[in-house]
Formats: sequence, structure tokens, C-alpha cells
Amino acid sequence: MQGGDSSTESRNFHIRRLEISDKSKGFIELLQQLSVCDSVSDEEFKERFQELSSLGDDHVICVIEDMSSGKIVATGSVFIEKKFLRNCGKVGHIEDIVVDSNARGLQIGKKVVVFLTDHARAMGCYKVILDCSTDNRAFYEKCGFKQKEVQMVQYLI
Repeated sequence: MQGGDSSTESRNFHIRRLEISDKSKGFIELLQQLSVCDSVSDEEFKERFQELSSLGDDHVICVIEDMSSGKIVATGSVFIEKKFLRNCGKVGHIEDIVVDSNARGLQIGKKVVVFLTDHARAMGCYKVILDCSTDNRAFYEKCGFKQKEVQMVQYLI
């Protein structure tokens, strides 16, 4: 995907699944723009990457790499919940969507959401759900989501 105006025409974005080498491409620093994400050692990253990789298609993290800089500029994840409801149906849960502050407005956040939603559809999910702040509601509505219910949380730490 490439932008059309002069500020983005030289940028070439590639969407794909997270790779072990993405730690060195700014993946953790990108997550720090979203929420609390302390430094992660190479060993910790490798262990968590292997743990998530072992889940196969049930937990997918996608990234968008800016090929001109070699940096990860967007990410998001989806995990598949297997239920007894709806004839043993499946639900996709989208989490941790973030676009680098220098790459916002280029429609790459939407590309991440579409990638993850398409994956959930391919896995046979009957719905995809996510939680977001009210500030981000309009963005997700543009991605085809609608508000339903109320989110509740209880922090355990």
C-alpha cells in the first residue's frame, strides 16, 4: 500500500504477521505509545513470541512495516475465543491497535483492523468485538463496528 500525496508517496507499507526480528524494528516502542509497556529483554520477547506462535491461528499479531525506514509503524492483535454458545461458535477479540504518532492519518490503522477482521472471518468467527475509548469510537465506526453494551473492568494488579 502506498500513499498518494507528496508526504507519503515515498513510503511503502507492508502488512504481515509479527516476526521475531520485529523487536529490533521498534515494536516495543510502538506499544509504548498505546499503554504501559516496560522494556522487554530479548529473551523475554523470544519466550513470549514462541508462546504466542504456538497458538497458531488462534492468536495473531499483525504489524505494518514502513519499508523505507525498516520500522514497525502499526500493530494489532486478534485472538479467537472458542465457545459452547452458538453451536460451539467462535468470537474474534481485537486488541492493542496502535499506529505510530508519525504515521497517523495514512489509513494504515484501518488496514490493521481489516487484516485482523478478515482473519477472524477466515477462522469461522460469527462476530468480532473490541473495546475502545470514546475518543476512538469514530475510527472504529469507520471500520464497520458499532457500539453495543458497556465495557466493565476490574484490575487485578
